[in-house]
Amino acid sequence: MKINVALALVLLPIAALAQTTPPAAAAPWHFVVAGDSRNCGDVVMPAIAQSAKNNDAKFYWHLGDWRAIYTFDEDMQQASAMAKQTLRVQDYLLGAFQDAIDNQLRPFDKLGIPVYAGIGNHETIWPMTRGAFVKAFYAYLDSPSIRAQRLKDDRYDTNVRTYFHVVNSGVDFITLDNGSCEMFDNEQMNWLTALLDRDAADATIRTVVVGAHAALPDSRSCGHSMGNYAQQRETGRAVYRRLLAMRDTYKKQVYVLASHSHFVMENVYDTAFWQANGGVLPGWIVGTSGAVRYRLPNGIDEGPNTKTDVYGYLLGTVAADGSISFAFQELKSSDVPAEVKAKYSEAFVNDFCFAGNRDTRKQQSSCPPMSQCSAGE
Repeated sequence: MKINVALALVLLPIAALAQTTPPAAAAPWHFVVAGDSRNCGDVVMPAIAQSAKNNDAKFYWHLGDWRAIYTFDEDMQQASAMAKQTLRVQDYLLGAFQDAIDNQLRPFDKLGIPVYAGIGNHETIWPMTRGAFVKAFYAYLDSPSIRAQRLKDDRYDTNVRTYFHVVNSGVDFITLDNGSCEMFDNEQMNWLTALLDRDAADATIRTVVVGAHAALPDSRSCGHSMGNYAQQRETGRAVYRRLLAMRDTYKKQVYVLASHSHFVMENVYDTAFWQANGGVLPGWIVGTSGAVRYRLPNGIDEGPNTKTDVYGYLLGTVAADGSISFAFQELKSSDVPAEVKAKYSEAFVNDFCFAGNRDTRKQQSSCPPMSQCSAGE
């Protein structure tokens, strides 16, 4: 009896400790995101893949504009020249999407990094269409994680779309399609509304991250965004307000990502318009995966996460509570794999892609007058 009492006295503090010690917090994890890989994307994207692997990224998220389409991509021209061939228009158009898959996505595949592939406006420039994009990128748009999520939402939904979502550890990553001036259309808005309704009611969803090619309207880069067309402005503002409700009413953590402008910029929605119309959501632009580099909009100062004439990606770090911190990871020509330099030449990589590939025209931060919407814009 005395032994049992003594044993109980020994075990009691241990039992109490077990009841009061909280479970260990989940370790932070990472993902990477960028967009706009035309022009020099075949050079830059393999470097992003290797850097993503080095940072133990769970996936790579691309926000659209894979190839130029309206003109030749310089990396494709250079590859043809190195092979002593001439790139013809018909061969370029027939092979542009496959080129992006072979030279930009295969490096991620080889490293075992899943890719979420978004659509940009250049994928809808004639003669390209959404249907052609879906056909070419089908394996990525219907990847196991995307398909499983789609069927979990609706077991009868077999449609592969240019917009989709995947839930990972309580974070809903939503890819939207604003790759042409009539988007968001009613079908996509209805899909997004139903999705956010479910997220709002789901206590296991702590965070919502929305990624689309163009920034939502009224940003600090409004001159090149969803602020250019009436349909985009109306639906883009509606999406932004719904995301505000997700944060303010339903207490979800919300982040908004875009590319389209070929620089990196943080605090994208910290503008007078959104300060006066509901509030500022955390937002970034990261169009830095190979496209010709734009100037920063007028009135925008450079900073650690706001700069141009750079290539790289945003590294997202997801904490145990679902909050996400973002930091821009710049890549240099020395980060380009040796086999890529051999394919395109050191001179092309260093002199054209990294020292050149710049557009010196001024960019506007203010919203432009409305443009008429026509096919392929």
